[in-house]
Amino acid sequence: MRILVVEDEVDLAHTLRTGLTAEGYSVDLAHDGRQGLWMARTGEYAFVVLDLMLPGLNGYKVCAQLRREGNTTPILVLTAKDGEWDQAEALDTGADDYLAKPFSYMVLVARLRALVRRAATVAPPVLAVGDLSLDVAARVCRRAGSRVDLTPREFAVLELLARRAGQAVSKADLLYHAWPDEAEDPNLVEARISSLRKKMDAAFQRQSLQTVRGTGYRLVDDRERD
Repeated sequence: MRILVVEDEVDLAHTLRTGLTAEGYSVDLAHDGRQGLWMARTGEYAFVVLDLMLPGLNGYKVCAQLRREGNTTPILVLTAKDGEWDQAEALDTGADDYLAKPFSYMVLVARLRALVRRAATVAPPVLAVGDLSLDVAARVCRRAGSRVDLTPREFAVLELLARRAGQAVSKADLLYHAWPDEAEDPNLVEARISSLRKKMDAAFQRQSLQTVRGTGYRLVDDRERD
């Protein structure tokens, strides 16, 4: 699952990325409002952690602009401003939750999990492609009802393919989704694809993970061929 953290305190931003990566998330960073707005518009994020006091464009404006454009990605506002008016304004501009600095990392992670659960009431909590299903919140994959144990990177690759089921997904997109800080070597993707095929296709006599020559890969419901 991919997260965008928009925070101008560089040390805090990197600390958050380290901690959230350990929790199994892929984390992108932006250090000013304009960059954060652009990334939130163009990326596919499960949620955004957004500081209010940002250079270039403050968090209120970033949040309001995203909502005006119809972007429904859950937003957790993170700020040093702890007044009731500030909290109310953040929520009124479209934020889903609010956490004041200094904060407990444990509370931050719990609130992010709550955002995932809330979002599941709007978006399907389980991605399904034929008899393959991915519970994004629980990070669980099943095929024909049987659990398939995946590494965090394998799950991230499969999640993007499932979200774009039937479409060709480039190696570059898969790299960007699953390896945000080291997205250069396509062999990283090829190795995970090979492993996924063994675990979720060969083990079940299926061929749902297809190679699209010159592009990348595609996940399909191969039962239609049976």
